[in-house]
Amino acid sequence: MRRFEDEDLTGAEFRECDLSGARLVGVVMRNAEIDGLVTHLVVNGVEVMPYVEAELDRRHPVRLLIRSDEPADLRQAWRQLREGWATTTKRVRSMPENSEHHSVDGEWSMVETLRHLVFVHDSWFRRCVLGLTEPFTAMGLGPPLVMDRENELEPSARPSLDEVLAVRDRQASGIETWLAEVTPDQLTQTAPVPDDDRWPPYAKGRTVRQCLGTVLDEEWAHHGFCERDLDKLSRQEPASGS
Repeated sequence: MRRFEDEDLTGAEFRECDLSGARLVGVVMRNAEIDGLVTHLVVNGVEVMPYVEAELDRRHPVRLLIRSDEPADLRQAWRQLREGWATTTKRVRSMPENSEHHSVDGEWSMVETLRHLVFVHDSWFRRCVLGLTEPFTAMGLGPPLVMDRENELEPSARPSLDEVLAVRDRQASGIETWLAEVTPDQLTQTAPVPDDDRWPPYAKGRTVRQCLGTVLDEEWAHHGFCERDLDKLSRQEPASGS
């Protein structure tokens, strides 16, 4: 276990780190941000995550639909997620040219985020929910480990926003068609994950509902990240134009 004592970590950034079981004792933490999979976070003796989750549900009611096991709720969740992305797309088109390709604080740009969701669809819906073994979409963007092992993916791809949106529209149509017919019983069945070593390797044994849930969760989370970064870009615009 690494121990930091009397260290000045002002401005430190921890990216893709596992901080499970970490203890921060006697610390000073002002203007800090935490984004990630956080459970059982105790601050000054208070478990805060139930409050955080409740507030997120209040701000984003679609989260309640995403967690539902009812096909009608899942269809509504998908419609709302798509509407959110449509609004964000309209927003970025009104911003300075190439805003969709700008990265903020080392995060993915909007186009890169959408490319990641193309990959999520291929991985968790097409492969895990449908059980198909078709190659990944070349423009898809996954974690570095995946980009190195999946030969169909092209790390150097530089698609335009419209090119990515065209792929996303085709994928969305497939999900909409499937959701229109899926039954509660089908959602509880074990996902027909292909028996190979392709991504995602840890999906075997999950239900169809769990795999679909990953798609919906990723859509919601990355839309929030994208909106956050566009907000930051918008605040930078006056300074860059002066």
